[in-house]
Amino acid sequence: MFESVHALLEEHRTLGERLSDPAVHQDPALARRLGRRYAELGAVAAAHTVWAQTTADLADARELADQPGEDAAAFAAEVPGLEAAADEAAERLRRLLIPRDPDDGRDVILEVKAGEGGEEAALFAGDLLRMYLRYAEARGWSTSVLAQTPSDLGGVKDVQVAVRGSAQDPAEGVYARLKYEGGVHRVQRVPVTESQGRIHTSAAGVLVLPEVDEPDEVRIEPNELKVDVFRSSGPGGQSVNTTDSAVRLTHLPTGIVVSMQNEKSQIQNREAALRVLRSRLLARRREEQEAQDAAARSAQVRTLDRSERIRTYNFPENRIADHRTGYKAHNLDTVLNGDLDAVIDACVALDEQRRLDRLGQQQ
Repeated sequence: MFESVHALLEEHRTLGERLSDPAVHQDPALARRLGRRYAELGAVAAAHTVWAQTTADLADARELADQPGEDAAAFAAEVPGLEAAADEAAERLRRLLIPRDPDDGRDVILEVKAGEGGEEAALFAGDLLRMYLRYAEARGWSTSVLAQTPSDLGGVKDVQVAVRGSAQDPAEGVYARLKYEGGVHRVQRVPVTESQGRIHTSAAGVLVLPEVDEPDEVRIEPNELKVDVFRSSGPGGQSVNTTDSAVRLTHLPTGIVVSMQNEKSQIQNREAALRVLRSRLLARRREEQEAQDAAARSAQVRTLDRSERIRTYNFPENRIADHRTGYKAHNLDTVLNGDLDAVIDACVALDEQRRLDRLGQQQ
């Protein structure tokens, strides 16, 4: 059982030796990649140790229970508990052996955009933005708003936020948690602009892009870019409407367009735009790879499709419902305050079970 784990344990040992070499840490990107993999395999190694120990304890208890003597009954009484512990350890190890999403350990660029519904959709997009900022704060992640277009009533028409974490374990990475948020979020409530007290339905789209670790990971040649500069039209300091500090980048091979105007200087806006562009190109590459394997794609919880309605927020009933997992709870107020773990945990559990089922079909 678990014959495949031995190669992973050897890889874990080898990585430990490499990470102890000071020369490796002279390349931060390499050290970061090796550290993530080492942490991931460390969880496998720990789970394997527990499974091996509980399995050995169970075998010893069964053997001693079959021996004549006064202690046989005591050992026999321990067997059911040890069987349960061994089964639990085996299930945990089995789940850890499921191939992970290679992007799980990455930071993300989170985009929220108001959909149909006018000002009410923009207000809801603002609620989602606050929810994600509070969730990030609760998990100890750092956030920075790269670009934001406010609405007249205090909502947001669209916003892009960089979210960064520090966990070495990819299972606790920013992308590992937030990737399930991608899709259409629907809200049902009485808008502030509604005088008759009628419930309206509007929506906002969320896109979660794994951020590129190093610029060289996604190469963008100068001749692939069309760069336009223009004057900023929103908040940004004294340079707004006085200098051409805003930047629009068009990636000619793909047609992807990114505009930035939050920063005061053209250089800062260009760098922010390049960060978002690299993340979009990485996501595009990932989608193309997934499209080559239809079976794998259908076996996973979809994460990057804006057209998929994934969740409904019903204010009159204080109810939140995730349409992919069937998760429902009447604690919408606490969820919007950043308490997202239970909702995301349900997505993680479904994704892991589907991956586990698919792995079993291949064996």
